[in-house]
Amino acid sequence: MTALAEAIAAEKIGGRVWFYSNYHCNLQCSYCLTESAPLVKRRELGREAILERAREASALGFTGYGVTGGEPFILDYMPDLVAELGRELPTIVLSNATLFNERRLREIEPLADLPVHIQISLDHPDPVENDEMRGPENFRKVVEAIPKLVERGIGVRIATTLDDPDAADPEEQERLCELHRSMGIPDEDHVVRPVINRGRAVSNEMGVLAGFEQLEPELTLTADGAFYSPFAPTVRGGRLDTDLLVSRTTSPLSAAAGSLVRIADDLPAGHDASIGIR
Repeated sequence: MTALAEAIAAEKIGGRVWFYSNYHCNLQCSYCLTESAPLVKRRELGREAILERAREASALGFTGYGVTGGEPFILDYMPDLVAELGRELPTIVLSNATLFNERRLREIEPLADLPVHIQISLDHPDPVENDEMRGPENFRKVVEAIPKLVERGIGVRIATTLDDPDAADPEEQERLCELHRSMGIPDEDHVVRPVINRGRAVSNEMGVLAGFEQLEPELTLTADGAFYSPFAPTVRGGRLDTDLLVSRTTSPLSAAAGSLVRIADDLPAGHDASIGIR
């Protein structure tokens, strides 16, 4: 067992390595960590770079992959890339689910035979309230896409992001759960998390503060380097935040992973890194 695999087994760091495939998106959500939007700088990591780092991660002892953005499926090569990742290790892809037209649905059908889940954002059971946060017609597109994915046997998770989950209306949350259950998504595949006060959420005065001591250490790779968590490589005012940067280089991956382990080892004993952020 490698030293990194031992660190993962001891839960010093997470077993999943994350890839920020890109920063551009077809939506412009009010709490977006990366200020993603249709016209922002793409900051694409690139297919080959992702595959190369993924192979290194598997050899080092990582146990899973995560792909996020931006909107990953805005990239035409994403269905094939996710399939390649899923053949190696369990993979999760974060998506807004608004781009799943018939062509894209056909392209992702092979994912049904692989340990792959698409995690889809759905914040409210009410279309108006949901779309205020995420954009026009978002609710309709999501609730139309999810059953089509489920019918094809593709794993789906629902992620609900709220400004203050502890203050959420229980009746509203139950209506949301009834909705995702009706679409074939069980409760264990529904995660609720707070808005993080980074990126566009800072400008909109939303969310909770989170740094090294609140975020789970999960190696996260971007075109700009390696970061402490998938909630770390955020953008504010068009500029990349580097307060949670682990390394400017991602190759060899072992060096960036080693830096992450050292940072995790230096955290205060007994720190609480579980504030419901997944």
